[in-house]
Amino acid sequence: MKINEVRELSTQDLVERLEGAMANLQQLKMNHAITPLENPMQIKMVRKDIARMKTELRQRELNK
Repeated sequence: MKINEVRELSTQDLVERLEGAMANLQQLKMNHAITPLENPMQIKMVRKDIARMKTELRQRELNK
């Protein structure tokens, strides 16, 4: 997910996607611990998406 896509989302949508991404990250980590993932870079990409979403939420909070 690009930063432009994140900025276009409403705050409620952003929170929902953040929760989904965090759950996805936990699932990926658990699956990777049991059997190695075919593409372990997925974990890194999801972590970066989470960071982008959290950054945007924080910016919106500070700009109020």
